[in-house]
Amino acid sequence: MASACSIRVRGVVQGVGFRPFVYRLARANTLGGWVLNGEEGVEIYLEGAEQGLQAFVHEMKTQPPPAASIAEMDVQEVTPLGVSGFTIRESQHRERPTVRISPDLPVCDDCLRELFDPRNPRYGYPYINCTNCGPRYTVVLALPYDRPNTTMKDWPLDDYCAGEFIDAGNRRFHAQPVACPACGPSYYLQPQAQTIPGTETAIRHVADLLIAGKIVAVKGLGGYHLACDARNPAAVAALRERKYRKERPFAVMVRDFDGAHSLVELSSESEALLTSAARPIVLAPAKVGLAGVAPQNNELGVMLPYTPLHHLLFAAGAPEALVMTSANRSSEPIAYDDEDALQRLSGIADAFLIGQRPIARRVDDSVVRDGAFGPVILRRSRGYAPGAVAKVPCQRPILALGADLKNTITLVVDGQAFVSQHIGDLEHYEAFRAFQETISDLVAMYEVDWDEVLVAHDCHPRYASALHASELGAPRTVAVQHHRAHVASVLAEHGEWDKRVLGVSFDGTGYGDDGSIWGGEIFVGTVRDGFERVAHLRTAALPGGDAAAQYPVQAAAGFLAQLDALPDLTAAPFNFPERFLNAVELVTKGVRTFSTTSMGRLFDTVAALLGFTREISFEGQAAMWLEQLARGAGITEAYTFPFTGTELDFRPLLQGVIEDRQRGRDPGEIARAFQRGVAAALRGCVIALCHAHALDTIVLSGGVFQNELLLEDVKSLFAAEPLCIWTNHAVPPNDGGISLGQAALAAFVPPILHTRRHPELAKDLACSGSRPGPAIVAVCARSFGTEVPQDDASRGGVGGAGKTTCMNSPSR
Repeated sequence: MASACSIRVRGVVQGVGFRPFVYRLARANTLGGWVLNGEEGVEIYLEGAEQGLQAFVHEMKTQPPPAASIAEMDVQEVTPLGVSGFTIRESQHRERPTVRISPDLPVCDDCLRELFDPRNPRYGYPYINCTNCGPRYTVVLALPYDRPNTTMKDWPLDDYCAGEFIDAGNRRFHAQPVACPACGPSYYLQPQAQTIPGTETAIRHVADLLIAGKIVAVKGLGGYHLACDARNPAAVAALRERKYRKERPFAVMVRDFDGAHSLVELSSESEALLTSAARPIVLAPAKVGLAGVAPQNNELGVMLPYTPLHHLLFAAGAPEALVMTSANRSSEPIAYDDEDALQRLSGIADAFLIGQRPIARRVDDSVVRDGAFGPVILRRSRGYAPGAVAKVPCQRPILALGADLKNTITLVVDGQAFVSQHIGDLEHYEAFRAFQETISDLVAMYEVDWDEVLVAHDCHPRYASALHASELGAPRTVAVQHHRAHVASVLAEHGEWDKRVLGVSFDGTGYGDDGSIWGGEIFVGTVRDGFERVAHLRTAALPGGDAAAQYPVQAAAGFLAQLDALPDLTAAPFNFPERFLNAVELVTKGVRTFSTTSMGRLFDTVAALLGFTREISFEGQAAMWLEQLARGAGITEAYTFPFTGTELDFRPLLQGVIEDRQRGRDPGEIARAFQRGVAAALRGCVIALCHAHALDTIVLSGGVFQNELLLEDVKSLFAAEPLCIWTNHAVPPNDGGISLGQAALAAFVPPILHTRRHPELAKDLACSGSRPGPAIVAVCARSFGTEVPQDDASRGGVGGAGKTTCMNSPSR
């Protein structure tokens, strides 16, 4: 007697060969029925012998396609329909989609073999792919994932490709981006005004240009790269000059695994990251110096080829180590549209290798490292985005807008938290446009109704992301405090909504409950009930507000103002420039000086004392320089950094740094003693607070915890303690993870505490002119009943007009 069942599979199950896999598995077990792509994932109907059904379900669970990821599987017994044979049906579109879109996949070994087989019809074809590899997120235009909904829709299949597409035994069975030289897109080279057609000819010319030291813009999966010979100092210097990228490290693409080993020291964990399906840039200790590639940095970011085009370039004789950096001018988003690339990169690239297949959306390379507490994502983009990273207990859609630095957004649909690709720093116009595009893109992709959306944003009244919340047309918004969002992002990854933890959030800047600049915060609480601030770094003055982040000596003026009997810091060995004296004057007079508890600015202060007295050229540079300096010294006795019960007092620590510097102690040893001092202070205050609040779990998040040496010290100092330490793994610990934390906290805010659209808000918006953000949070403040004094919130640098409030403290 026949049995039957209905199966719904959720996860990354579209665009990864799942339907062909189901087809073959059903045929192998002599089962009838059908499979199709639905809005929530893959839907399957099966009937046949009970033994065959059980074997099917077991193998689907235990041996899915390599690129698939099953999150949920619901199997229901149903009445047999008398179906004979098994078919793949057309996709259905009934409700709002919630399926997980597959990230882009690296070219597989089978396609590589065909790529270099002269007998194969796709020999040398840069767009070769199959169900196990190739573009996904960067070509899909809408759901469900079918060819008409991709950027390949304008290239109809020829007979050869169509035959493979409908052949259930073929690797390209229902591979949506499939193509060949006869029916698909191609590449061409455009050096200046002329055009060189023909893929093979174009690739050969590009290899020659790279050997000759030229810079070439190469169109890839999620945008253009700027490529040059990594071992050619003149080419690297020219790229830096043209791109206006003074010192930020470049990434290097190597020909193969052996090439990676020749450049960096790879642990087994780093090797696994390097060869994973995400094919990210992996940071690892450098073995050799590549002039100009990663200045004053003992680490190098390396990645392997991940598209057929990359392999063809190396095979054509391109240098075996290529700088491959995002094609943009410094701080702009990556160029991905052909016309835009030709316009924006015309003064940078000597030639353009242009592919005809359009890119649906810009997606940068991801950056990861093997960390003390496991793998860490520092930039989450290609290979990871837009994967779901958490299951949030909320049925209504939530759109979290993230922070203004290292921005990402998170969209929660049917409880699944989809985190976007890295967008960038929103103070730049092009990055803000990319932010707007990404919001529209994800909301449209999942067909979210704006009338149902809860928008979460940062409390900072002048953040571009927070201001934009008012323009989206959503009926409800909620402000989420920056540092609580950091802590919540870790708990969201773990799916822990009610676990009380001690949350440590150390970073450079974030708008605090009192309107000051926070950044050295310690909380107790849960995601559901909120987090109470129980301790913080001692408050310091910050002349110029957030602008002090650009100049370590400016930040130092505020921290050092609390020390007695300072030496002349403009003399040797400190040699502070005039900007320091100007900043001291601001602090003394109380002009444009703000309060801060920023741990990031404390790191900047110590970097200045040890020799980094100039302006930074990229965010976090001084702290990175300090870490690299410390890595050159062995473990040494930590500086005193006492915890008073509610404050970490930096004064004895800075006094020790100054005295040792005057005595002529090696700066590397001082840097190491400082780093160790921060870790030891953290241990002391954490143990005291965990004991006082009966806690056993610590959460560490925020940009300071990108400092791998600090984490190594923390791990060793806590080794004997009966405490669990949780850090970020699915999203970055920097502001790239903020949007996930915002979404998690917003999910538990009662509707009565949401900001609503109403006439009073419209009146406030009309009065505020071009600054609608404070009006929103003013309404929010009246709902919450917790306000920030206007004289704090309205000051330049971090504040905004009127009053504001930040949610997620237990008082809510």
